Amino acid sequence: MSQHIVIDGRNRRSSTGRYTDRLVTHLQTIDTTNRYTILVQPDDNWPMTSPNFTTLPCPFPQFSFNPTDQIRFARQLYRLKPDLVHFTMTQQPLLYFGKIVTTTHDLTMFKFVRRGSTPKPLFWLKMELYHFLMWWSHRKSNRIIVPTNTTAREVGDFQPFTKKRLVVTYEASEPPLKKLVKPEGVSGDFIMCLGTAFPHKNLATMIEAFDLLHATHPSLKLYLVGKTEKHYEELQELAKRHPSYDHIVFTGFLPDEQAGWLYSHCRAYVLTSLSEGWGLPPLEAMTYGAPVVCGKVSVMPEVNGDAAYYFDPHSPADVATKVGHILDDNGLREKHIKAGLKQVKKYSWRQMAEQTFAVYLDVLAPSTHTKEPDFNE
Repeated sequence: MSQHIVIDGRNRRSSTGRYTDRLVTHLQTIDTTNRYTILVQPDDNWPMTSPNFTTLPCPFPQFSFNPTDQIRFARQLYRLKPDLVHFTMTQQPLLYFGKIVTTTHDLTMFKFVRRGSTPKPLFWLKMELYHFLMWWSHRKSNRIIVPTNTTAREVGDFQPFTKKRLVVTYEASEPPLKKLVKPEGVSGDFIMCLGTAFPHKNLATMIEAFDLLHATHPSLKLYLVGKTEKHYEELQELAKRHPSYDHIVFTGFLPDEQAGWLYSHCRAYVLTSLSEGWGLPPLEAMTYGAPVVCGKVSVMPEVNGDAAYYFDPHSPADVATKVGHILDDNGLREKHIKAGLKQVKKYSWRQMAEQTFAVYLDVLAPSTHTKEPDFNE
């Protein structure tokens, strides 16, 4: 019997949107029986390839405590009469109580605050609301999907009642693009990092480490790739006070074909991040044959295995030393390049989608083993 599954895909074009995009793409070849409605932002013309999949504009913000948005979003869901709703991020209407699968990518928001210019009382209130929203969303969820065992342990410790509802579905990376485009102005040897400049990315430590590297590798450059916004602007102001500043390049956002060119030509991909839910860029770097040097913290050892060369991300000196090893030791560099190419083959977006579909079936099945939310747990 065909059932109606709704997937909240409004985050498709955000930093975690690759997960949602690949999930829906592969589900269209995995499940040709059930009916799917994919909620999208009103200006997202996301084409579906399977007749049992349709998109529906959802005009409500991805992050909103506005009571009107909350009520109208819940009303839209109830009108769709779904048998199951998959929220691909934790944020969801407080007043929706159907069968729910929720994907929680990480707890970074709670471990590394980003108050910015928000007044302290308002920021405190927002954080309390976020805590409540995650708690309530998880309370209502039949299953909670997380991308790694590390994240599962963190969520389970943070909210012990979730432990019996958690399901790990590893994510993946993309195959390398065949057609790459060299960004304008790139020359010489360089190391790189791609992503946001949020505090947990720990890029200030990257710059301190690069000062030490620049002293021993004076022609080396550091490319920081990411959309220009407040955090990158603050980082650039910080970088101006460092002796290596003239060799640090802030590229802004780059399309995939240009980012791929940098991956394939960098001397090393370096990640000083202190917390990740999955960590896609290091895997992307591996697919292009870049050696990855990163912190031995959070999910990095689980996802990257022996393919990465690890440092203490709290120590600029250790970061510089380990990156220097990769730059100066060709044997070590080739070892990690080969290990990286092998590591990325362990992961598959299709496998992730198949595992997610199995979660749907488990929640939908009218059997005694299906876990219903227990609000007294």
